Amino acid sequence: MERRGQVEVFGLLLLLLLCWLLVGPVVAQVRHPLPVLWVMPVSLWSGRENLTAAVAPAVTLALQDLQRQPPPLGNYEIQLHLLDSQCDPAKSLKALFDAMWAGPRYLLLLGGVCPSVTALIARALPALSLVQVTFEATPPSLSNRKWYGNLFSTVPSDRALNQATVKLLQRYKWTRVGILTQEGPRLSEMKKDLIRQLQRADIHVVSAQSLSEDVCSSVRRLKESDARIIIGQFEEDSASEVFCCAYRLNLFGRRYQWLVADGGAAGWRLGWQESGCTANSLLTAADGSIRLQLRRLSNTNTPGVSGRTPQDYLDSYRRALTQEGSEVSHLHAFAYDAVWVAAKGLSQVMEAVKHREKYSARRNGSVSEVEVQRTLLEAVKQTQFEGVTGPVFFRNGERVTSIDLIQSQGSSGVLVGDFITSSQQLRLTSHLLRFTGPGPARDRTLVLVQWQHVGFLLHAVVSSAAAVTIIITLTALLFAAISRKHWPPRSGAGSQDELLLLGILLSSASVLISGLDGAASLSHRTSEVLCSVRLWTLSVGHTVGFAALFAKSWRAYSLCSIKQTRRRRVLLWMLLLDVFVLASWQVLDPLRRVELHQSSEWDPGEDVSVQLVSERCSSTNMELWLTAVCGYKAPLLGLGCFVAWNISRRRLTLTLSMFAVTVFSVSGASGSLLTSHNPPVQFCLSSAAVLCCDICVLSCLFGPKFLSVWLNGGELQGEAAGGGGEELLSRLNQQLRSQTAQLDVQIETITMQLCESAAPSPTLHHRTGGTDGEVTAVTRVHVVQVSPGVRNSQSPDGINSPEHVRRRLSVQLPILHHSYLPVIGGVSASSSSLFGSREAFVHCDDNITAQPIRRQL
Repeated sequence: MERRGQVEVFGLLLLLLLCWLLVGPVVAQVRHPLPVLWVMPVSLWSGRENLTAAVAPAVTLALQDLQRQPPPLGNYEIQLHLLDSQCDPAKSLKALFDAMWAGPRYLLLLGGVCPSVTALIARALPALSLVQVTFEATPPSLSNRKWYGNLFSTVPSDRALNQATVKLLQRYKWTRVGILTQEGPRLSEMKKDLIRQLQRADIHVVSAQSLSEDVCSSVRRLKESDARIIIGQFEEDSASEVFCCAYRLNLFGRRYQWLVADGGAAGWRLGWQESGCTANSLLTAADGSIRLQLRRLSNTNTPGVSGRTPQDYLDSYRRALTQEGSEVSHLHAFAYDAVWVAAKGLSQVMEAVKHREKYSARRNGSVSEVEVQRTLLEAVKQTQFEGVTGPVFFRNGERVTSIDLIQSQGSSGVLVGDFITSSQQLRLTSHLLRFTGPGPARDRTLVLVQWQHVGFLLHAVVSSAAAVTIIITLTALLFAAISRKHWPPRSGAGSQDELLLLGILLSSASVLISGLDGAASLSHRTSEVLCSVRLWTLSVGHTVGFAALFAKSWRAYSLCSIKQTRRRRVLLWMLLLDVFVLASWQVLDPLRRVELHQSSEWDPGEDVSVQLVSERCSSTNMELWLTAVCGYKAPLLGLGCFVAWNISRRRLTLTLSMFAVTVFSVSGASGSLLTSHNPPVQFCLSSAAVLCCDICVLSCLFGPKFLSVWLNGGELQGEAAGGGGEELLSRLNQQLRSQTAQLDVQIETITMQLCESAAPSPTLHHRTGGTDGEVTAVTRVHVVQVSPGVRNSQSPDGINSPEHVRRRLSVQLPILHHSYLPVIGGVSASSSSLFGSREAFVHCDDNITAQPIRRQL
């Protein structure tokens, strides 16, 4: 009996062991459910496809692939509870609170593709101890991790598209763009972020237009603003209409480049909507445009974390979609990877909780919701695997992936580059890029700046002429100094010639400085200093030379010399006035080197504009100061011409010199003002006027002197022949005055003898000019003393007879008349009628005013 009982017990143990072996593995395969709230719009959203139905096959494939995964993923089952958001933030938030109240306890939200719903829920996630994983591109405003730290998206944000656009603009150095944005909350926010990034990159937005009901009006405003690089932010349903307007407005071709930042990833189908243009017209307008779109699938053929290759997944998705009869969504691959992100994060949290309950010292305590949320948040941040859309990992809450650059070439799109969001690197395949022109379009008309400077040859010729003029002037100064030592000139004459030569020297030197101020090798500060030096040398040289020439002309006009002190005062006042105006100009409004832009010449074929740019010396109130300078110099030039005209018969050289100074001064100033836009022509005209004026004055006033001294070597001839004849006349005048004084004494002696010898005392009428020109008569009575040896005084033949005395006077008086030459105010010696009528003569002296004198016997 006992043996039999032992056998029965042993059999029972074997049966229990067999049952455990059979049942144990089955229990181990039981998957723990993980509830996840799936927030999606179930119905059609804003006329678009039913996103839930379009991405549901991708989500189903992800759940199926998760079932076949080994532990720990295989130990958990994601249970999705659908929540219809209706794309309404208020309704979505209420539905979320209701779901959380009804239970079960949700740790993670999936989806939420409506931007408005996502923005509202994501702001409340930390308070609700939830983490959200979405598969829609988040707007740039959600990139603030302080407020939206619990939000993750498997789709790169719109901010990444803007970054790729800016990098492409910088690659081709486009700094002037236009923006065309479709109306809508998401794209409007994307536009604002793009403008901020463009400003940070120093890229100017010439026009930012929004697509309204009349699309062509917005495109037309872009063309009117001369936008060559156009950034389009619109969806596929607006692409055909936009490019149709671009075709009609001729906003395509070699001069324009379209960059379309497409938030979607499905690609375009131009012409699928009615636009008023043929398919060929749309393709022509879009040819060469570059579209920036998200990469839908990885371009590798290696299996990812699910064991599927990207192509294998795409084929499975299409088969499932065909069975359900839904349309393809550009978000399906991102939804597939989003399920895997949620599964990895939740499984990691559950494993951490299990490990704590089994091994931690606090295993008997409950795990708080805050700790679970923190653990889940860190798990999602550290998630990294190879998905069907490429490597999946997050940086600052944003998905790191690639953005494709696809160029429209004919009827197809060619992948010409990509943008890596992790490294902010733009990679382009140059040999695949194709532009309608010889190269990339320009962001504006190419402006070729052509500087106008004084050429080296012109500068060398004019400078050589100025140097020759300066050498001649220095030679004349040396000659004047030597002549002054050997033949002292009349008072003041030598100093006037030296001042005239000094003015010529300064004006000639201004030509050399004028040629230097346009040199490209000089610094800006040095050029400004040369502007002021040129103005001072030219103006002071003109004033000093003209003042000396005017003094010489006025002396000849007034028939006698102005006092030396008065001449110095005239020169001093002219110089002081000129210095006062120039100093005021220099202090109040100094000259600066300014750029002068002239009208450009545009070549429409090459889209090139030639801009002529020149530099000139100018100031803020240039016209006012020029008017002030001309205001006091023009009347003096006119007065000088009037005086020179009146002495033209006696002093032809002075007349020619004065007229030459006036003509060349007026012509040089006018030509310089009229040709200020062309520095070479201005330099040539102004320099020619200054040098010709100097050479003309030197030739008229000092040329005859040099020629006479060279040919004859005579002192008097050389001086009398030239403009320096006044010095000769002055010395002659001094000699003749001394002779006149001696003759006066002799005449007085003979007159006294005559009066003494005459029986009746004659009355001598001596007329002298007083201050008022009156004539006074003086009667002198003398007693005639007759020599005792001559007793026959009453005889007509006596030597002291009145007849003999009158005869001697008739012979001696003409000698007196010969001392008053016509050039100094006298009468001609051959004019016997004047001697017979005993007319007056003029006597000139530097210190005595000329008085008319008439003597009667």
